[in-house]
Amino acid sequence: MIAKHCTVYPIIVPTPYNLKSFNFYLVEEAGSLSLIDAGVDTVDAWELLRQTLTKHGFAFSDLKQILVTHNHHDHIGLINRICAQQAVPVYAHAEAIPRMKRDPKFLTMRIKFFEQLYREMGCGPMGEKQIEKLKEAVHNNQHQMIRTDILPFTGSDSIGDFQIIETPGHAPDHVSFFDPKKKWLFVGDHLIQHISSNAIVEPDQQGQRILTLIQYKESLQKCLTIDAEIIFPGHGELIRNHQELIHRRLTRMDQKAEKMLELLASGLSTANQLAQTLYKGKYESEFSLVMSEIIGHLDYLEANGRIQKDQKDGVWQYSPLN
Repeated sequence: MIAKHCTVYPIIVPTPYNLKSFNFYLVEEAGSLSLIDAGVDTVDAWELLRQTLTKHGFAFSDLKQILVTHNHHDHIGLINRICAQQAVPVYAHAEAIPRMKRDPKFLTMRIKFFEQLYREMGCGPMGEKQIEKLKEAVHNNQHQMIRTDILPFTGSDSIGDFQIIETPGHAPDHVSFFDPKKKWLFVGDHLIQHISSNAIVEPDQQGQRILTLIQYKESLQKCLTIDAEIIFPGHGELIRNHQELIHRRLTRMDQKAEKMLELLASGLSTANQLAQTLYKGKYESEFSLVMSEIIGHLDYLEANGRIQKDQKDGVWQYSPLN
């Protein structure tokens, strides 16, 4: 527990990776027990959830709802196990549903989207390699499909004491949950203390590219106005001064954009060239995240009138605007 009489029970699953931990939260409000996110699908996470329920006098039958911040596997991992024990309503943004359900039509469209994107960004063999991984994941990750019904909500909804705040950027379906009485904000991966969240490039349900970094900046600015005292993130430590952290993230966003502008002025012209130059070793080991970072900042520079692009042999060539 965070403090005496507190009704938030964090479930913190350590990991050796740079995320530090997978966090999800039991929240008791007026005798009703909710789960915000459902962690990663591991034995350790399952046992910690069971132990936390038992320690505080609860059982799975006390769970009234599961609220999902976004569709990523480390935030929905235990939903199927929980719902096998007890039928529990699961709420998520409408954009999450085809992803959580692993809808075949959506996944096929998504692969075609990335085939074209990586080709247009000049990614060559690395892009082709990533497409093969995506195709394999359609089959290999079928077990991650959420088998229970998912109830959609929108940014105008409230559930119990929680206001639902749409915070897209890291994922198209990302939302945060705010309790204005207690000034608690549950942010999933929207804001993390020790690392920057990736604004991961994704298509919308019509196959059009979402300008995710621009969305992410708008979502960060939206959260600047929220009067929250404790931020509960999906990874790492609790956050106590979110405005200061958000200002650092916004400053860093502009610094990265300026660095890319300098590299374009030096003669680099494609997203792939920028990725190889800026990220070197990570280019291969974290290819999809690196390309999201590069493409997002190119979108950001273009939207701000700092660069232009022209297509040559099917590849976008970027250059600074004087």
